Amino acid sequence: MKIGTPRETSAGEARVAMTPDSAIALQNLGHECLIESGAGKAAGFSDSLYREAGVTIVKTPAALWKSADIVTKVRPPSTTEAKRLTKDKTLISLFYPAQNEVTMTKIADQGAMVIAMDMVPRISRAQKMDALSSMANIAGYRAVIEAGNNFGRFFTGQITAAGKVPPAKVLIVGAGVAGLAAIGTATSLGAVTYAFDVRPEVAEQIESMGAEFVFLDFEENQQDGAKTGGYAAPSSPEFLEKQLEKFRELAPNIDIVITTALIPGRDAPKLWLADMVDLMKPGSVIVDLAAERGGNCDLTVPEEKIVSPNGVTIIGYTDFPSRMAAQSSTLYATNIRHMMSDLTPEKDGQVQYDMQDDVIRGATVTFNGSVTFPPPPPKVQAIAAKPKETAAPKTPEELRAEEATAFKQQTTNQVTLLAVGGALMMVVGAYAPVSFMQHFIVFVLSVFVGFQVIWNVSHSLHTPLMAVTNAISSIIILGAILQIGSNSFLVILLASISVFFAGINIFGGFLVTRRMLAMFQKS
Repeated sequence: MKIGTPRETSAGEARVAMTPDSAIALQNLGHECLIESGAGKAAGFSDSLYREAGVTIVKTPAALWKSADIVTKVRPPSTTEAKRLTKDKTLISLFYPAQNEVTMTKIADQGAMVIAMDMVPRISRAQKMDALSSMANIAGYRAVIEAGNNFGRFFTGQITAAGKVPPAKVLIVGAGVAGLAAIGTATSLGAVTYAFDVRPEVAEQIESMGAEFVFLDFEENQQDGAKTGGYAAPSSPEFLEKQLEKFRELAPNIDIVITTALIPGRDAPKLWLADMVDLMKPGSVIVDLAAERGGNCDLTVPEEKIVSPNGVTIIGYTDFPSRMAAQSSTLYATNIRHMMSDLTPEKDGQVQYDMQDDVIRGATVTFNGSVTFPPPPPKVQAIAAKPKETAAPKTPEELRAEEATAFKQQTTNQVTLLAVGGALMMVVGAYAPVSFMQHFIVFVLSVFVGFQVIWNVSHSLHTPLMAVTNAISSIIILGAILQIGSNSFLVILLASISVFFAGINIFGGFLVTRRMLAMFQKS
């Protein structure tokens, strides 16, 4: 099969659906690769790099569309491009079928196939093909960088000779892929980061990344994101009102707001209203990642950056991934390469459309002259988050009963140990000479005391290996101390050397362990 990639015709689009590396991988699957001249230039991939990768350079878009059996793109096809999708051709692209029904129907009537990369189901096996997640990851990162470019202060707090600089306070609305990427970037830059999401399962994810989850005191149980394909479900009017009330409370103290809330097939919900913007301090920044679908902020203007009357900068750019074209092209081309790998199971250049496969069926929106959107639910669902099981607090009577039981068990163990040890000592004493028993008793006591001392030290202060070696060193040092009072100079000398080296091992072990633990502590 010939796989061709044309130059993107959308204004300002710098991404490309095929990179030299992905082209090599596609050729290893048995395919032939074509690309329009200059298609990768804006992303930093010259025609010469493609030639070195074995890709055929086609001069005109018309020639490429005519020659290619499979066309890979980033943006949905234009009217002209849609006309070129004749029978026996396949388009692999971001398509947004719910918003492009007319184009989808027209392409189906022409007999062409469309695989929408934005329709890849969010199941574990399909993560490598999830183009939306790839692009959202970049958008979340870039949103924080863009906010920093328009924010007049540091993200991190500092104490300098000139005075104290407080850290920036960042609020992330929506903790999907883009939101989590923004959280990671903001926290790594030193900002005090807060995050909100209606899905109950993301609170732990937010906190694990160093941000504070904005808790909403509301009794309504929100639907788990696993039941909606990983996306948030629409909230009730009561929940939304409570949410807006919380945002109004936070607005005066927040420096940067990044909104990422989107529901598939719907306009972006309005979550940051005009009155909240009025409550924010001059110099604050709002980055609206939902601007393409109308924006989460009342004042957002798609494709533009504006400043509100009270001095708040509102960024409504819709091309964040394109602003990092080299990285986004690499990830997107990899997503397509993985899709082609599933479509070419034999690696012989022959494409097989298995419509029983959850991923292929979910992403295919036109097939054999028919519209196949929307797809049926995947047979393998995402795993829903299990609710945390909180044990009921124990009564004082139960606690006392547990303590009594534990005490009895400990007493039984100690009595048994002493009885067995005493019996063994009696057996040994019945046959061993007196001189041996003196030394043997000292040895046994040293072992007992050494292990008791080391085992009572917190485990966080030593590794299991060091615990054993330190215990042995304690046995040695106790035995050596007892021998220092000997009448023999040689015994005293050897005992002193033993104390010296055993002490080095004990204290040096703890010192090394402390330094090792410090390596894993946040500065």
